[in-house]
Amino acid sequence: MVVLVTGANGQLGQAIQSISKNHKEIDFVFCSSSELDITNLENCQAVFSTYQPHFCINAAAYTAVDKAESEPSKAFDINANGAENLAITCKKFNTILIHISTDFVFDAYFSDGVAYYDRELRLPLKSNFGLTETDVPFPSGVYGLTKLQGEQAIQANLDKHFIIRTSWVYSQFGNNFMKTMLRLASERDSLSVVADQIGTPTNAVDLAEVLIKIIQSSNSQLSFGIYNFSNEGQCSWYDFANEIFRQKGVSIDLKPILTSAYPTPAKRPAYSVLDKTKIKSTFDIKINDWQTSLSACLKQL
Repeated sequence: MVVLVTGANGQLGQAIQSISKNHKEIDFVFCSSSELDITNLENCQAVFSTYQPHFCINAAAYTAVDKAESEPSKAFDINANGAENLAITCKKFNTILIHISTDFVFDAYFSDGVAYYDRELRLPLKSNFGLTETDVPFPSGVYGLTKLQGEQAIQANLDKHFIIRTSWVYSQFGNNFMKTMLRLASERDSLSVVADQIGTPTNAVDLAEVLIKIIQSSNSQLSFGIYNFSNEGQCSWYDFANEIFRQKGVSIDLKPILTSAYPTPAKRPAYSVLDKTKIKSTFDIKINDWQTSLSACLKQL
């Protein structure tokens, strides 16, 4: 079985590479953006013609959330147009597409102890376990909008697809919140971190394992659609930072602050906990809590 992975040099791409040796039954083809430019349809089809993949994992994305506000065309070209090109190509070559999306397609928030997923209609969450796959997307920024447009392009062009929404991805690879916190702690005596945004960290290696589990599952030909995946539990960014420092034995004056005290060009979801009921039941997946996965990741640094 041939599995082609786009965005091979990104955080998730590197995470998949790190576990690929444990899956000898799969012939992985890892393509960087210079080897496979998803914004170029002809290039996509030429690469697929060479490798004839059974599955394509699209780990290529424009993920600079704040920069997207000033580079909307570039974000759209990669996240929306690129996803459409892959969908068209996958259909031509009868390839199943696994596309990585994001919690940023929502702009959920808390009000009077109730979580809502649509600010305009004030629609409460359908699940006590977080946002579900059937909650209506409502992005507030360019990044989230272009990722949603990518989802919609895939749905319009390809039946054989899995869209995996995830959140707060970190790992021993690339640049991410965990590594930034550890770097800043080595440079400063005190640090302030936002405490009123609630979500769930996701270890990229755990996500990579789940993608392979989907590929190997007998249900992979029957259960196409949108799925949520993150680690279990929930926390604020402040809680996440605090746990990183606790597990690493780092002593620092860590202070909680409100989002309003740390303005950014792009608005962040105030609540982005994802309900994983569907992916767990469909593919018989057991998910680690975020603290356990963080511990495993820190040991790899």
